[in-house]
Amino acid sequence: MPAPEQFKPQDVPSKPGVYVFRNSAGDVIYVGKAKSLRKRLTTYFQPSRNRRADPKLRALINSIHEYEIHPVKSETEALLLESRLIKAYHPRYNVELRDDKRFLLIAVDASEKYPRLQLTRIKRQDGRRYYGPFPYARAVRNTVEIISKHFGLRTCSTRFPDASTYRHCRQRKVQACSCPCIEQISDEAYDQRLQAALQVLQGETDDILNDLQEQMQKHVQKQRFEEAARLRDVIANIKSLCTPQVRKFEKTTLQQTGDDPDHMVLELQRALELKHPPENVECFDISNISGRMAVGSMVCFKKGRPAKNAYRRFRIRDVSGMDDYAMLAEVVKRRYAGERKANRGKEMPDLIVVDGGPGQLSVVIKALVEADVQPMPVIGLAKQREKIYFPDQAEPLVLPREHEGLKLLQSLRDEAHRFAVNYHRQLRRKRLSESVLDEIEGVGPQRRQQLLRYFGSVKNLRNAQPEEIRKAVPGLGERLAERIHEYLSHHG
Repeated sequence: MPAPEQFKPQDVPSKPGVYVFRNSAGDVIYVGKAKSLRKRLTTYFQPSRNRRADPKLRALINSIHEYEIHPVKSETEALLLESRLIKAYHPRYNVELRDDKRFLLIAVDASEKYPRLQLTRIKRQDGRRYYGPFPYARAVRNTVEIISKHFGLRTCSTRFPDASTYRHCRQRKVQACSCPCIEQISDEAYDQRLQAALQVLQGETDDILNDLQEQMQKHVQKQRFEEAARLRDVIANIKSLCTPQVRKFEKTTLQQTGDDPDHMVLELQRALELKHPPENVECFDISNISGRMAVGSMVCFKKGRPAKNAYRRFRIRDVSGMDDYAMLAEVVKRRYAGERKANRGKEMPDLIVVDGGPGQLSVVIKALVEADVQPMPVIGLAKQREKIYFPDQAEPLVLPREHEGLKLLQSLRDEAHRFAVNYHRQLRRKRLSESVLDEIEGVGPQRRQQLLRYFGSVKNLRNAQPEEIRKAVPGLGERLAERIHEYLSHHG
């Protein structure tokens, strides 16, 4: 990772990508994207730049101690990677992409009678098929509109449209919908149109692009240049959005590096001076917001590769408030004490990694002792300069950032964090989903619990008919059952 004074334009590719600036302490202070990494970095490291820049930019430039670059294939991938790194590091000088920024996704709900293309910013575990994320909101909205119109898909929000829905439909007036609700086409024909639209989202764009190109040329010949320009932009949007690489981005750090996992394991053994190669490594992390719905994660790498069937997740049970140390201790004891009692002969890890410094490390050591677990190597990996802490050493180990053993530890730590955050989000989404019942007049806490106990989830309740809802709860009237059904049908 070079320092700014070592910057040479010829060493940086003229490709799209993301650049990361760090200060003298190794902290990430800024993450940016560029159409050309060479041109963008050159503007930062020109001597005149520091003299002419505004105070905020001068402060950033003066704080840069070293930089790193991440070339990618397209500007879209650069935007997605920039957002992900900003969320991971929370750089001081980034203000454009906030932590709560979410990109749009396209969702298709196969449980609907006539599925449609829907836009959402949250990917739920609800059985829907998702495409994305897509960073350019206007482009994806226009693309969904064009694809829906091209294939005659419905755009109404009703889950189960019928003849009554048709009478109030605006799309039928402009002939943009194939109107399956009044059997203008058969269910099989509508499904074929839907599958053709999904193939476009999966990258099979030749047919629709050729059709749009022909329409654009006809508008040009008739001198309808404004409409031709609109189709030109639509064609560009489809080419940009409907490509496979946009949607295949969520991978672990290890999978992205392309390094040899077996070699990384050996390098880690040498760096940590372990007696045996750490072929079975487990890493822990905690995720919570103000102590609410706190969870813990344990991920496992075997021979340098993620062993997802060995992952574990924990809902914090015994700790209240914001006490990450106590939560970590609970997770470690539940993990190893429970395993030891259930399977005394089960293989234990060669190395335990905890996300944190000396404080977290001491908590884990104490928890292992209380769980009566046999001694094993344990280290802490602190984000600040990626320092590695040992139980019996005062000074941490700092490996070069290009060290393959460190890359393996970073992959473990990042995967544990991802796994914990995803579980935490899943619980939050479930809580939000269930809370929708509180908004229905006549449904109090007791009836909400009865409904959820009977149907199992809001999703199942949403698919139930009023008569089934009425029978699920003793004393629930027909009018309230219809109100619940109607509300959930319009708040999916």
